[in-house]
Amino acid sequence: MQAHSRAAGSAEDCLYLNIAVPEGGGEHLPVMVWFHGGSFMFGSAADRRTDPAEFAREGVICISVGFRLGIFGFLAHPELAAESDRGSAGNYSLLDQIAALRWIKDNIAAFGGNPDRVTIFGVSSGGAAAALLLVSPLAKGLFHQAILESAGAFRPLASLDQAVIEGVKIGGIADLRDRSAEEILALETRLVPAQRSLTSARILRPIRDGWIIPADEHVAFATGQAAAVPTIVGSNTDEGSRLVAAWKIDDRADWAAILDADFGPSADQAKQLYPAATDGDARPAVAALFGDTQFQLGARELARRLGEHQPRTFRYLFSKRRAGASDGPHHGGEVPYVFGHLDRPPVGAATVEPDERDVDLSKSIRRAWVRFAATGIPGSIDGIAWPNARSGSFLELGDETAVRSEWRERPLDFLSDFLGIGAKR
Repeated sequence: MQAHSRAAGSAEDCLYLNIAVPEGGGEHLPVMVWFHGGSFMFGSAADRRTDPAEFAREGVICISVGFRLGIFGFLAHPELAAESDRGSAGNYSLLDQIAALRWIKDNIAAFGGNPDRVTIFGVSSGGAAAALLLVSPLAKGLFHQAILESAGAFRPLASLDQAVIEGVKIGGIADLRDRSAEEILALETRLVPAQRSLTSARILRPIRDGWIIPADEHVAFATGQAAAVPTIVGSNTDEGSRLVAAWKIDDRADWAAILDADFGPSADQAKQLYPAATDGDARPAVAALFGDTQFQLGARELARRLGEHQPRTFRYLFSKRRAGASDGPHHGGEVPYVFGHLDRPPVGAATVEPDERDVDLSKSIRRAWVRFAATGIPGSIDGIAWPNARSGSFLELGDETAVRSEWRERPLDFLSDFLGIGAKR
């Protein structure tokens, strides 16, 4: 099978699965289902960097899922809501993923898979989607475990009412249906700012529509609406610097304007936690803020909330820099290790020869993911047992493997309080 997405030569016809099965087959094999990243705007299930073949060699069935993106995946418009018998619009991409999981549940036994041992996993927006499926009643029973890599979770979600107000900016639905896909995609700039807010809800991503996603994640977890399945959740040490590389952050004035816009009356406190004493400090400060708001906070809060209800909750911090690198690991930097494609680094990263630790760590992480898919427990890495998140500890995966209990706690506490999402400790 072939998967298509918003890559060159792609089309809206993207609802395909790539299924990798161990050579020689098997019966009742664990199933792993991958959701790619790309800010809900880009990416592909056919990306060679996430070819699932290495997982199949480890004895699991690994599936990558194609789904709609951008306007086609998330446009909320009042005319579309009026056509829906649920009064809903947007979140079509999540419906694609749920449909894929239903198909897998109904059909994977024919490939030798166990429909009662399905683990969803994804990175960035793919991890965010997987996290949201934990709170979606439509996904209940379709998967049994999750691995959330740098998931954009616990961010504010726009409501359906907010999203449809924005949706009308691209015109009426009848007119849009007369346009080509390329013409429609060109309208996305009306809904996507060049420089996003870091503390408010975004459009053209999952929204709180009252049907597929009934509540914000922190509300769903606090009220027992989330599925407390065994989960691995984690982040990388440098989640932000590459993702703000194109932002205008030339000096302290730009830094101050961003923090003032994101935090309003609380900006002074934010500036103390993300300081910029010189113009040269401005970009690294905003990069740290981006990483914390978009990924680090979500990883911590997911681990805390799930850990309260599910003892098989495990958290990691990925800190391994590629051989010869002076910075990183950046957002998505763990993905080549997970899939065993160290010759295919993330977008924006240089191709370098992996060192011995790179190779060993890649094998160790993938086998931990496979053990988790098979048993719900990732076991140990380098002889270090993986603590459960309920203990407040996590595993650092870097030049060495170590147990840690703190990572950016002060700024994350501030963000948690500012956004009103924190779990009580």
